[in-house]
Amino acid sequence: MSAEKAITAEKIINGDKRAIARAISSVEDGQEGAADLLKEIFPHTGRGLVIGITGAPGAGKSTLVDRLAARYRAAGERVGIIAVDPSSPFTGGALLGDRIRMQNLATDPGIFIRSMASRGNLGGLARATVDAVAILDAAGYNRIIVETVGVGQDEVDIAKAADVTVGVLVPGMGDDIQAIKAGIMEIGDIFAINKADREGVLRTERELEMLLSISERPDGWKPPIVKTVATEDTGLEALVEAIASYADFVASHRHHSENRRASIARHRIVEMLRDRLLRLALNKGVSEAELGAMAQSVADRRRDPYSVVDEIIARLGI
Repeated sequence: MSAEKAITAEKIINGDKRAIARAISSVEDGQEGAADLLKEIFPHTGRGLVIGITGAPGAGKSTLVDRLAARYRAAGERVGIIAVDPSSPFTGGALLGDRIRMQNLATDPGIFIRSMASRGNLGGLARATVDAVAILDAAGYNRIIVETVGVGQDEVDIAKAADVTVGVLVPGMGDDIQAIKAGIMEIGDIFAINKADREGVLRTERELEMLLSISERPDGWKPPIVKTVATEDTGLEALVEAIASYADFVASHRHHSENRRASIARHRIVEMLRDRLLRLALNKGVSEAELGAMAQSVADRRRDPYSVVDEIIARLGI
């Protein structure tokens, strides 16, 4: 690695915000040298607690993240926030830009906020989100909050990237059915019923309790239900305590935590391999013009897509 890259890595580890921002941009854009930078900072990762906040649109996730971050800052923690936003169909950039709903946190030197465009990725996470988490981790942010895009049933990928996953529901929006559809019941370590001052909160709580009672996790953890009103800062202390309780539980059940870390690492390797092979196929196996012609031949039923994929893979010598 060049001296320039080594200095960049050193600046990240020392918490230089400009270096952190540039590093995240480089992994988002797939710039040359980004992989080398990630390799260098990797030994400095694994110290921060990664908290995933997921749930349906309109559940108040951004406000909850804002208030949760404020709580951690009051306790002296350094907080990194990654908000995965829908992509602009025109620019590919994050539609919500610099996360205007969190502007009151932006001037805090102990907080780093970054919006990332999902760029069409399923799973509610941008392709480079895990790399961005690693950068913030290496930079010494010991609480890293990832807010997903809020697309419903594709959000389960957050469980493969976070140490603690908080499923956010709200009363009166049919969240009981949506939760089952979205798979949130399967991935949530904690459930927050936000906007708990609304009518129907007790019904939502009872339904959640019923659903949790008929599902048993292999690690034996029983996800708690926390009622919050983020706009009024109500229930946030209980949410912080629930997150800490789960982190303690994982630490005290080493076998399960090691299995989970290995599962997350395996998922990451497979995702990176898939991404690398796809780029290889598109860059070396087929030109843009050829791909267009192949697509047209499939659309016209002159060829089948299976043979097309076989041909592209054969060109790679795999």
